[in-house]
Amino acid sequence: MAGVLAVVGVLAGCGTTTSARPTPTGPGVMTLKDALPPAPGGEVGSASDEFAAASGLSVWSKLSDTEKDLDRIAKLDVNTTAKGSLYLEPKVSAWFDGFRGPFVYQELAGDIVMHARLKVEGKKGAKPTRKFSLGGLMARVPNSYAKANWMSVTTGTADESGRLEMTYTRDGSSGPHEITIKSGWVELVLARVGRLAVALYKEDGGAWKVGGRWPSELPEVLQWGMTAYTDWDSYGALKKDPTKGNAKQVKGTPDLKLTVDFVRFLRPELPDYADPLNTASVPDDVLIKVVTPSGA
Repeated sequence: MAGVLAVVGVLAGCGTTTSARPTPTGPGVMTLKDALPPAPGGEVGSASDEFAAASGLSVWSKLSDTEKDLDRIAKLDVNTTAKGSLYLEPKVSAWFDGFRGPFVYQELAGDIVMHARLKVEGKKGAKPTRKFSLGGLMARVPNSYAKANWMSVTTGTADESGRLEMTYTRDGSSGPHEITIKSGWVELVLARVGRLAVALYKEDGGAWKVGGRWPSELPEVLQWGMTAYTDWDSYGALKKDPTKGNAKQVKGTPDLKLTVDFVRFLRPELPDYADPLNTASVPDDVLIKVVTPSGA
């Protein structure tokens, strides 16, 4: 499931796009003492959800409803299947190039940090057994069916189990990047800060790490939310034809359960002198402080 990366490449393990040194006329160096964690509350803060009541599902939109697509969700509820959590089981589906899968979202504008704690499992075991069975966070350009534009950070089974996949898709071309991660609960951040898009992760009991940085060429208003998809192999010959693959519900062996403990939205800030695409200007430890909630 390879794709041509349509943006600046991401280096494995550090999420680096460039390490050019700042110059007197270029970006300045940002230090930890200059960095502030993202601000909670306000307009975006009101979109946060602890999933404490079943009625809370009503504030989330399903892409299949709003943009008149096939409903590729087998089960979706809040505080019902899993107490205090959103629960989602996808049908056979995929988010890759022009392929579309389930997406539950809220539409928000501006620079955003989306922070969630979630777990991906197989239907009968701790890990999905079908290839490219992944769940996590996505930010998508509204009404971008003709030319898909979105970014995501997901976890589960890719070619192998125990993977974290960061993907930036531009005009229907996806550029996935994978790393190994422990199965079970994980905290994820997907954020847009000025001209930067970034994905972070924290394994249960671990520390925050930068998974990927990309140049953000996405518009002001995006759909921010959760996705899950499963069983790429069942597409068979349709893997080469997104139009036909999207036109029907593919039958197969879906094998994924996504449980989301919470989703929180915050506002990040960077000073004008900092270049978040340059790791010499904004090192990983500084970026982590800027896009992870205080105390997380």
